Amino acid sequence: MALAVVNPAQAQASGQDPSERTSWSRRRGRSQGRRATTQVPGAEPVGFDWYDSATHLAALDGVDRLYLVPPIGDPDPGAVMLPFLRLARAAGVLRAVLLSTSAIPAGGPGVGQVHQALPGLFGQWAVLRPSWFMQNFLAAHLHADSIREEGTIWTATGHGRVGFVDAEDIAAVAAHVLSSDRAPNADLVLTGPEALSHGDVAAIITEVTGRTVVHRQLSSEQLRDRLATVVPAEYATMLTDMDLAIADGAEDRTTDTVQRITGRSPRAFRALMEKESRFSPSGTFGP
Repeated sequence: MALAVVNPAQAQASGQDPSERTSWSRRRGRSQGRRATTQVPGAEPVGFDWYDSATHLAALDGVDRLYLVPPIGDPDPGAVMLPFLRLARAAGVLRAVLLSTSAIPAGGPGVGQVHQALPGLFGQWAVLRPSWFMQNFLAAHLHADSIREEGTIWTATGHGRVGFVDAEDIAAVAAHVLSSDRAPNADLVLTGPEALSHGDVAAIITEVTGRTVVHRQLSSEQLRDRLATVVPAEYATMLTDMDLAIADGAEDRTTDTVQRITGRSPRAFRALMEKESRFSPSGTFGP
C-alpha cells in the first residue's frame, strides 16, 4: 500500500477545520503539502498545491490510496479537486478518503459536491464528516483567540448543541479507514460522546482553568462581518449559515462511529481540556 495525504499543510479553517494531527507510519506513506510538515518516518514529502496542477502528477507517483483535505476558504473546492481526482483514478489510485464536515451532506455546497462525485470515481471510498472540532477552542482559531484575548466565545448558535469531536479521534478513524482491507464505501459522521452548547463549553473551560469564559450571542450580520475579516465573504456567509443551523438543532446529535471504527470511545470535551491545561505553562491554553 502506498498512501498520499493531500493536503495537510492547509488544514486550518475558520470553522469546522480539518485536523493537522493525522500522521501515517506505513513505510511507503507520502505526505503532500504546500510547505514542510511534521516528518513521518519512512514517508517521502512531495510538494503539492491544489492550485498548481504541475504538482499533481508527482504527488500521485506510486500511490494507491489518498486522504484528501480540501483547500480551505474556497467556496468551490470541486473546481480544483475534481480534476485532480480524475487524474488520480487514471494514475491507479484505488481508494480515496475525503475529509468533509457533518454540516454539509453529499450534493451540498462546497465540499458537498466533491462528496457526491467520489463514489462514481473510486470503487473504494469514504467520506469523513466530523462535527465541529474541540481544538477550535485551543489552537489557531477565532474561538481560541477570543478566549485568550477577551474571555469570550462569540457565535450565532444560541443554545444549540454540537457533538464536538477531538481531532485525534478523527485522525484515528482516518487511519483505520485508509489502512483496512475493505473500504467502508460510506459517509461517516464523527462526533464526541456528548452534545454541548457553546455556553456549556464556556462553563467547562472556566471550571478547568479557573479563568472566567463566557458565551456571547451575535446576530448573523455581526458574525458574518467578524468572519469576513479572516476569510472571503462568500465563505464567511457559509460559516454563518452553519452557526444558524446549529441554533436550529442541526448538530445536536452523537454517533457511535469513533467507537465502531477504532474500538475505543471518543474523548470527552472536559477530558481534552484537562489534558491541554496540564501541558500549558499558564494552565489556560495560552498566554
